[in-house]
Amino acid sequence: MGQIPRSRRAQIQREATFIRMRGQREGFPLERIVTALRGTFPELSPLEAWRLALGWSRNQTIAQVAGLYIADGLRPPALSAAMLCRFEHGPDRPGPEYATMLARAYGAHLDQLGLRPRCVCGHGYGELRYGQPYEAHPGWAPVLLPGVELMTTSSGLPAVRESLRLALLDAPYGGPVVVELAEAAVEHYALNYSRHAPALLFDEVHGARGLLGDALASPVDPVTGNDLRRAAGWLSALLGNLAYHLADHSGARAHFAITVSLGERVGDARLTAWALGAQSMVARARLDLPAALAYAQAGLERASGPLVRAQLLGWAVLPSLAQLGQAAEAERVLSEATSTLAADPAGGAPGRFGFDAPELDLHESEAWLALGRTDRAATRAEASAAGCVLLTPGWAAATIVLAQTEAPARPGDAAARALDVLERIPPDRLRSTTRDRLRALVATLDSTDTAVVRDLHERVRTLPPPIDVYGRGATA
Repeated sequence: MGQIPRSRRAQIQREATFIRMRGQREGFPLERIVTALRGTFPELSPLEAWRLALGWSRNQTIAQVAGLYIADGLRPPALSAAMLCRFEHGPDRPGPEYATMLARAYGAHLDQLGLRPRCVCGHGYGELRYGQPYEAHPGWAPVLLPGVELMTTSSGLPAVRESLRLALLDAPYGGPVVVELAEAAVEHYALNYSRHAPALLFDEVHGARGLLGDALASPVDPVTGNDLRRAAGWLSALLGNLAYHLADHSGARAHFAITVSLGERVGDARLTAWALGAQSMVARARLDLPAALAYAQAGLERASGPLVRAQLLGWAVLPSLAQLGQAAEAERVLSEATSTLAADPAGGAPGRFGFDAPELDLHESEAWLALGRTDRAATRAEASAAGCVLLTPGWAAATIVLAQTEAPARPGDAAARALDVLERIPPDRLRSTTRDRLRALVATLDSTDTAVVRDLHERVRTLPPPIDVYGRGATA
């Protein structure tokens, strides 16, 4: 029961049994027994109180849920006692499918279990962080009036490109309005990067950048030309990142190379520094670690301001040093990245080009994993997952890394955790980086022959590729 002392847990178990049996003798409805349990033990969540009111162990609950899936003609999920414990005590919250099945198993409504999605009507958007969309809280869902369709940003993406096209029709060689719309497009794509499947967003960013060609070739004046080159540079940076998340590393290298060139041409140190960090990321993927460290250090030399410096340290320098096995230097860089990020007045920035504590936690976790410090890796992966909104790419990445830390000692829990991610995240939204982490996890679990591990192996093996043989992105 979370951080409740062992003696307190035993007391709750004993007295819960007494309360349940007395309620059953007196013919109390289950809701009343739950109320009595929560009144006696305020630390009980509604989800746990209902289980105790039924007198079920977690394994019995799992068996009941599996039975419902079988009765529906479906394969039972990889729900484990550890996962159910996290649902009862946090930080995890069951997804819609698990929530529905738990409610059916317990004979309760979602709101009685504390699992009903909350409405965002009347609430502003929450602060943007790494890997997070605009939802203020995980699990919230919009409630709409009958006949009113929610305008999604997937519908809005073509509209952004269309606005830029209209401005260029009026001013084919650029001007203040074209520059403003190009910069607005970059901001929109960067801030909403994690909301879209990479293949969908790639097409939109590519289309927007292509619209700038004539204006870049013959700008109306040098200032406009410089501003448009800067916008094209940031769009190229987005294309490189999207290509990388689609496992197109050669394409990513090309896009990042032009990004560096444009950044240096217009004197945008932040753009140049970020692109060099991205080139370090691509070099690590092809296992050219000396080149990765050289790119990272070149980016660090151009970093201005605490946030950009923290980003280059945590995202580029730290992983390169860790994979090279330079533990002492990695520890020094991590310390500097942490203190430098803390010195940033805002404590981080949103969007694809931003950086914050959950992202640094993720990079730190993977660094410790590369250096063989599984204990420290697990702590930082947990912190990263907790700092991200549920079901976002950042959450998925941190959750799989956490599963990697669990694999040696608790292979069943690790496989179940990864299967939970695969149940919740559609294939088209699984970035290539998360797929790589899944494959690394499967390799670690290779010597374990259990049903849940075999299930994970098969699910990972049959994932559709990010880009198929016809050049199409994976579909949900």
